[in-house]
Amino acid sequence: MSLQVFGMAVSRGVAIGRAVLVASSRVDVAHYFVGDERIEAEIGRLRQARDAVVAELESLKTELPPEAPHEIAAVLDVHLMLLHDEALIAASEGWVRERRYNAEWAVSAQLEVLARQFDEMEDLYLRERRADVEQVVERLLRELAGQPPAPVLAPGPGPGDSGEAPLVLVANDVAPADMLQFKRSVFTGFVTDVGGRTSHTAIVARSMDIPAVVGARESSRLIRQDDWVVIDGDAGVVIVNPSNIVLEEYRFRQRQSQLERARLDRLRHTPAVTLDGEPVELLANIELPGDAAGALEAGAAGVGLFRSEFLFMNRGGDLPGEDEQFEAYRAAVLAFAGLPVTVRTVDIGADKPLERMSQQELRHEHGLNPALGLRAIRWSLSEPGMFRQQLRAILRASAYGQVRILIPMVAQLREIKLVFEALARARQQLEDAGRPYGAVEVGAMVEVPAAALLIDRFLRYFDFVSIGTNDLIQYTLAIDRADDAVAHLYDPWHPAVLQLLHRTIAGANAAGRGVSVCGEMAGDVAFTELLLGMGLRSFSMHPARIPSVKQRVLRADSRKLSHMLPRVLESDNPSEVMRLAMLDRLAH
Repeated sequence: MSLQVFGMAVSRGVAIGRAVLVASSRVDVAHYFVGDERIEAEIGRLRQARDAVVAELESLKTELPPEAPHEIAAVLDVHLMLLHDEALIAASEGWVRERRYNAEWAVSAQLEVLARQFDEMEDLYLRERRADVEQVVERLLRELAGQPPAPVLAPGPGPGDSGEAPLVLVANDVAPADMLQFKRSVFTGFVTDVGGRTSHTAIVARSMDIPAVVGARESSRLIRQDDWVVIDGDAGVVIVNPSNIVLEEYRFRQRQSQLERARLDRLRHTPAVTLDGEPVELLANIELPGDAAGALEAGAAGVGLFRSEFLFMNRGGDLPGEDEQFEAYRAAVLAFAGLPVTVRTVDIGADKPLERMSQQELRHEHGLNPALGLRAIRWSLSEPGMFRQQLRAILRASAYGQVRILIPMVAQLREIKLVFEALARARQQLEDAGRPYGAVEVGAMVEVPAAALLIDRFLRYFDFVSIGTNDLIQYTLAIDRADDAVAHLYDPWHPAVLQLLHRTIAGANAAGRGVSVCGEMAGDVAFTELLLGMGLRSFSMHPARIPSVKQRVLRADSRKLSHMLPRVLESDNPSEVMRLAMLDRLAH
């Protein structure tokens, strides 16, 4: 019998195959008390198990293939950090000493304590880190029980082998360490009961471009071994044992998607120019220098957003020094060989905390609203030494190519003054040290309504602006975009959001300053024509989205789109007006 299971769409595309079902692999835990004479020996067992799991994860990290996504190494670092965290190991030892629990019982008891703490956190990203703690504890329990680590993702026969069907994985969750086997296996998609848009499994799925649906709740109970499963990564739907008609429809979608990708690939070296001759700049968002190759392969005309905070994360609180940052920025600049590279200064805070924050600091930070707290430029200005160090590294890299500096979450004119004072001090320090640096343009992220409303004043100071639509929508509509309870209210088409977008783009164009969009809207083809009509000529997005957006640009007439714009902006239902206008244009 056919059924549908609904979850979160976290990685686009369609996967079809037979279900490989992996039930939750929780280890049975023995509960008993140990005598006083056995306490030290029991603690020794716990430490020995911890050391064995650390060695196992470090070995996995060492054996990472060059093509493995950097997210996997980052996740392994998180798990290694947890194994060295006193909140887990030292606290478990406390259960042994104070309550006389055996090692397995102590670890399980501490897991319950930590799980409650994570559940009480308001920030979705941190709540979802509970899964990391559970996976680390499970490895510890398996080691204590003398069981080998469960190879959740053991490779099976390939889709082309002996006529076997492709396989899709259905599990309660997928441990990040097991994602290595996923990369090497034959699974073409996966479904998990738990997880969210910011969970590690979702992040890695997107980096691998594998269709995935997470948070599908009862999927591992409702789906049986060897069932036919369709994973619709666009809609967040899993169809179990579909009818032949539905199955053929999705197979048709797969073939169409493959043909479409092949057609789009042929546009890679075609200049992005509208029908009426307007050149459009399509840039890439990257996290690390290693992302440059994929961005260039996709046809990126440079980097519109280098998220430098990824150099600061998953390091156990050990921040990168000036030389390490310089080498990373220079590597990206050299890879793009004269094309512009825009480095955003570190955007730490909210959903991207640093590991060096103590548990007490994390609880304090996330007991409030982290999206409104000490983040982005606010954090950098509170750490002037670190900020000048980063500015020096970026300035040094600018001697090797075209570099621009982007300041995140600017909202106050006072912040602008402090930024330029720090930049002047960084330049002076490089001159005093005799280190070369080049000229850089300095821009601001428009992420809060205050920046959009004061765009004319901001442009007196900055050479360009880049609109971060994800946060601009969040702050304009007073919605925490990481909170599933209000996710349905997150609306890029909201008239207020469109008014702020238009105001910013028009203001920058009138002042002769550069303006780009680097949020999700830039890579969403549903907004390409709208942004072109507003006068936007620079888009920055995930490299995988560049070919689709380029196709829309090549088919667009920006003059006709600008004439249509007033009707969209004045409407209470802009998306519907835009849809009808595009249908009318296609009809004529």
